[in-house]
Amino acid sequence: MSAKLETLSQNLQKHFGDKLRSLKIALGEVTVEVASADYLVVMKMLRDEADLGFDELIDLCGVDYSTYGDGAWQGKRFAAVTHLLSLNNNWRLRVRVFAEDDEFPAVDSLTGIWTSVNWFEREAFDLYGIAFVGHDDLRRILTDYGFIGHPFRKDFPISGHVEMRYDPDQARVIYQPVTIEPRENTPRIVREDTFGDTAHG
Repeated sequence: MSAKLETLSQNLQKHFGDKLRSLKIALGEVTVEVASADYLVVMKMLRDEADLGFDELIDLCGVDYSTYGDGAWQGKRFAAVTHLLSLNNNWRLRVRVFAEDDEFPAVDSLTGIWTSVNWFEREAFDLYGIAFVGHDDLRRILTDYGFIGHPFRKDFPISGHVEMRYDPDQARVIYQPVTIEPRENTPRIVREDTFGDTAHG
């Protein structure tokens, strides 16, 4: 482990102690997990404490762990994973927080700490159904406003019985029954008779 990662790990443990559910270093990166109740306090300190100094939020994404490890996952289902960057200290951090309720997943919004998270939280809400409490404009960003469901959830159906299209007469997107028969696409592999034969190389 590099001296930089060791320093970051010590700083994190010094400031947060028991608030860190886990701290892992793998592939040159530090990942911490915090409880939903501690999320806002920890994130604000990560930004404000000089020896942490995470002044930029690079990304936030949702995760559905329901089929993780071939379905052997026993923990909470939905998590928000945030990637932070400290320009002054030249280090990065990944923070994971699980939503406490699998039926209605919700975690606090970070828009009051980093405004750059606005659309990332909307994306996680749209695709995973994770609600961000305190977000002042939480609405769909990639799917249609009338879309039903959250397409990145592991239990979202990959084929259905309705399709959507733009109706110029109504000047809006409408849903209607699927007009084509569902079918299985099996890829066909076509190779020459001499494929792999090094003698004809």
